[in-house]
Amino acid sequence: MSFLRNENSDLDATDVRLLRRLEGDARATIAELARFVGLSAPSVAERLRRLQENGVIQAYETRLDAKALGLPLSAWLRIRPVPGELVRVADIIRALPHIAQCDRVTGEDCFIALVHVASMAELEQVIDRIIRFAMTNTAIIQSSPVKPRSPLAAALREE
Repeated sequence: MSFLRNENSDLDATDVRLLRRLEGDARATIAELARFVGLSAPSVAERLRRLQENGVIQAYETRLDAKALGLPLSAWLRIRPVPGELVRVADIIRALPHIAQCDRVTGEDCFIALVHVASMAELEQVIDRIIRFAMTNTAIIQSSPVKPRSPLAAALREE
């Protein structure tokens, strides 16, 4: 019986257990994962291959701490390009190494971007690169009560 559906396949309880384990430690070996779910290593490898092919697993990544890297100031920038400058603004955002994430959104703003910088002066320099072609609104991050998390819990509708 399927546990979750995605557009390409059904995910069963074993798939979900593998995904949860990988979320906790993306460096877990196939052998460790196999022991964890009680399957053979080739079976687990095949499941992981299928999950990757179906787009459920997009990447195995390392999460870095911006503060530990000397970037103690983080902010969300809401960006509204002036008419006719959407493509140019998107290109500018892509070229700025301080932008860690950017999403195109609905509503009055076209983009919401996460920026990590060393200082207010550096934040001002980032904004200055954008404001020639867009209006911006900046919200400095004070704390993060919800750390980045997986959509798995929401997909399972857990409380």
